[in-house]
Amino acid sequence: MINLFLNSRILLVFVAPFILGSLSVFSFQPYNITLINFFIFPCLFFILCNINKRSKNKYRKKPHLINLFFVGYLFGIGFFLTGTYWISYSLQFDQSFKNLIPFTILLLSLLLGLFYGIASLACGKHLNNDLKSLFLFCGTISFFDYLRAKILTGFPWNLWAYSWSWFNEIIQILNPIGLFAFNLLTITLFCFLSIFFLEKLKYKTLIIALFSLILFTNYLYGNYKVNFNKIIDQNYIKEDRYINVKIVSPNFELKYNLSEKETQERIKKLIRYSSIEKNKKTLFIWPEGALSGKYFFEIEKYKKLIKESFSSNQLLIFGINTLNKENGKFYNSFVIVDHNLNRKFQYDKVKLVPFGEFLPFEARLEKIGLKKITEGFGSFSNGDNIKTFSYENMNIIPLICYEIIFPEMIQKINKKKNLLINISEDAWFGNTIGPYQHFSKSIFRAVESDSYILRSANKGISAIINNKGQVIKALKNNETGNLEYKLPIVEKRGGNKNDLIFFVLLITYCLIFLIYKKND
Repeated sequence: MINLFLNSRILLVFVAPFILGSLSVFSFQPYNITLINFFIFPCLFFILCNINKRSKNKYRKKPHLINLFFVGYLFGIGFFLTGTYWISYSLQFDQSFKNLIPFTILLLSLLLGLFYGIASLACGKHLNNDLKSLFLFCGTISFFDYLRAKILTGFPWNLWAYSWSWFNEIIQILNPIGLFAFNLLTITLFCFLSIFFLEKLKYKTLIIALFSLILFTNYLYGNYKVNFNKIIDQNYIKEDRYINVKIVSPNFELKYNLSEKETQERIKKLIRYSSIEKNKKTLFIWPEGALSGKYFFEIEKYKKLIKESFSSNQLLIFGINTLNKENGKFYNSFVIVDHNLNRKFQYDKVKLVPFGEFLPFEARLEKIGLKKITEGFGSFSNGDNIKTFSYENMNIIPLICYEIIFPEMIQKINKKKNLLINISEDAWFGNTIGPYQHFSKSIFRAVESDSYILRSANKGISAIINNKGQVIKALKNNETGNLEYKLPIVEKRGGNKNDLIFFVLLITYCLIFLIYKKND
């Protein structure tokens, strides 16, 4: 049976890698079967090793480099096809896009799969069934994950590190080393079982024991950080060093072109869901998309309704479209207003969603009838940079929707007392796995920045996440209500400011490969 598999180019090069990539979706939210990756990565590694070995005889006169490319490419297609199919769900809200759903599902997978195809081509011809090859394999995969996160607008979605989002103690190492270094170590760990089958490897037992010790030490470190944090939070609450926050999840249907009556009704519902106590100083957070497609100047007519409902010691955060009259540009914005609907702060989204919020090559693509997916025909403009707002000795860092997936958005903020607020509209993705995967990224940003995250999502998962990535309170997908919490004003401790540690590890992996290759 094994010989049949190894001798079949169709099975070995095309079918098996595609199945392995497709199965990887079960390691991420909402499934969290992380153990499956301990099977997937060794299999992928040995398939590449086998093809490279056979290229010296069976494939010598055949395009074996193409075979190496297709192994990674089919793996990538399976990985992205099952992991990001839900993105195309958003196209059903506009009749003009519905026919494009099958095409976009396949096109996105075909494009993103190239990263793994090129990665397997780059390292595959150097792989043998030995330890040095394992380091090269892990380093190459992680490097191309890094490129995927940075090229053009970047798409660091479902890096392998995210398959640990459910295991709070394991991910505490994120704070000192950063996401990409942790992703590299995660891939290395997933290759753990390969060690049992490597040829000419001395001291297998010692190496396996070392792997196990590192993993256990990391768990102890994480356990200490989580438990020590609980003590600090309790002390801050006792000392009245906290702010009162309330997150609202309205669970509104996604709808274009709201009438004035519908807009007013939504505002009334948002106010009702907020359960306002006028004598309590509170920061209220409404999600992006709650006032679907409306601009700030369009809701100013409801100023009286806001003033009657909120008091002077309360602030309200929500997502809204804005128009800059000076430059004529439109923005997807995060605004903070007082009870008179006066804007105290505005942040314009920096990381816009391609095709969702802006149309690449707009002048050309509009001629063939294409437009952005969100309401309206013109593309949003992106903001200049991240801005922060000072509130009660805290530094509020705004993140709109999928900006939460980019660690660099918060890496270089040097202030110590930070609060991350993520407003999102996840109704675009319905009851798919999309909202769960989106939510898991918030857990990682909390650990990396050592800051609380408040997440308000319409038809998504709204939550209060502490600075160690623990979910304190949450509303499930499609659940209506609010979350109130006394949030401690804690100081950030540590935090990775760049990707230096990742590159140090990557260079170390390359040196290990080169040194051992020279000695062979």
